[in-house]
Amino acid sequence: AAPCSIRPYRASDRDPVISLFRFGILEHVYPAFFKAMCHKDHVGIALSISMAGYVLGGSSYCMALLFGGAWAALVYYCCHEIYDSYLSRKLDMEMADIQGSFLDNPVNNFWVAEAEIDGQIKVCGPMNDMNDGSAGEVFKLVVSFPLRRKGIGTQLTEKAVEFCKEQGLSRLVIETTSAQVAAIALFRKSSSKFVALGSFHTCSF
Repeated sequence: AAPCSIRPYRASDRDPVISLFRFGILEHVYPAFFKAMCHKDHVGIALSISMAGYVLGGSSYCMALLFGGAWAALVYYCCHEIYDSYLSRKLDMEMADIQGSFLDNPVNNFWVAEAEIDGQIKVCGPMNDMNDGSAGEVFKLVVSFPLRRKGIGTQLTEKAVEFCKEQGLSRLVIETTSAQVAAIALFRKSSSKFVALGSFHTCSF
C-alpha cells in the first residue's frame, strides 16, 4: 500500500477536491457508453441504422458508417449528459459547501488522503460519509489516477467503516454502478466484507 495520511477536509483542499470529484464523475462516461453500445438492443439498433444508411446511400458503405457513427455519437452524448447533469447538481448542492454539508454535522464527515505525487504532497483521494441515523453512506470516493491500485481507496473505505462503528451505526452502504469495475473489485476484496445488494455494496457490523 502507498503511504498516505488521512485527515479531515480543510478549506485549502477545495480546488484539488473539486477537481478530483469532477474527474471521478466524468471518468464513468466512456465505460457507460461502451456498456450501452455492447447491449444487444443497441447493437441491433446500430446495425439497423447502418443498413438504412447503406440502402439510402445507394449501397454506400460510407453512408452506412456515417449513419452508424451518428447513432454512436447520440448514445455517447446521452451518457455524457447523464453524468454531467449529476455532476452539476452535486456541485451546486453538497459540494458547494463542504464544510456545511459534512463537517458541521457531527454525524457526517469528509476526509482527504494525502500522498506524494511527483515529489510533492498532494490531496489524492477525497471521501465523504453521510449518516441517516441507522446506516452510513459513502457519498463519493475518488483516488487520483497515478495512485490507484496502491491501497489508498481501501484505506479510505476502512476509515469510513471505523467512523460508522464509532457512531454506533449498524452498516455502511456504498452505491455503485456496473460500470465502476475498479470500485466493485475494491469492495469485494475489502477486509470489511462488503456484500453486493443490487446497485449497492453493504458492510454490516
